[in-house]
Amino acid sequence: MNALSDRVLLVEDDASIRRFLRAALEDEGLQVSEADSVRRGLIEAASRQPQLVILDLGLPDADGKQFIVELRSWSEAPVIVLSARDREHEKVAALDAGADDYLTKPFGVPELMARVRAHLRRGRGAATSHGQVASFGAVQVDLARHEVTRSGEPVHLTPTEFRLLAALIRGNGRVLTHRQLLLEVWGPGYADRAHYLRIYMAQLRQKLESDPALPLHLITELQVGYRLAGLN
Repeated sequence: MNALSDRVLLVEDDASIRRFLRAALEDEGLQVSEADSVRRGLIEAASRQPQLVILDLGLPDADGKQFIVELRSWSEAPVIVLSARDREHEKVAALDAGADDYLTKPFGVPELMARVRAHLRRGRGAATSHGQVASFGAVQVDLARHEVTRSGEPVHLTPTEFRLLAALIRGNGRVLTHRQLLLEVWGPGYADRAHYLRIYMAQLRQKLESDPALPLHLITELQVGYRLAGLN
């Protein structure tokens, strides 16, 4: 595994379990971040952008299923649930909420690591299949390298501008709502700050459109959101 790209978020309120799992995950060459509550987990997920989440359902501030539902509104990162709840309806509810896998405590570390590897492989395969280089008009975007050019000339985007552009590219021409974009780019707590989008879309148009006042690619869908037109 590539420790530079494989990031795992561990959301578990038991400190001893977190230490144990962190050691096992780091032995696999993974970058690990931790949270001990739903609220902290969502903040970490938004800031760290993990490729995979390992989640306990019994968290002190809310049920872990709430974390899954909120995460799924802006992220497709696989979620592996680790829980002492072994009843079928609990497993079904977690999977219906958007979890990808479910292991009942106590669990075997080799089995967990095998599942972690499998989900990360699938995630990398999906990223490759979607392509790492996108273009529209005279603009070319290398998603892996975070490089943007227009007519062959480098264009400097701030990290937030790049995240917004990448979200629109991943939308593949679909209209993305204000809420979807705010959650994906800025994270929880910003879902009602539509003015952020107006400001940053204006900046992107200045840098990427031939005529920012009459954009051909970064399109506004009135009262709904934005889409990227002409994507190749």
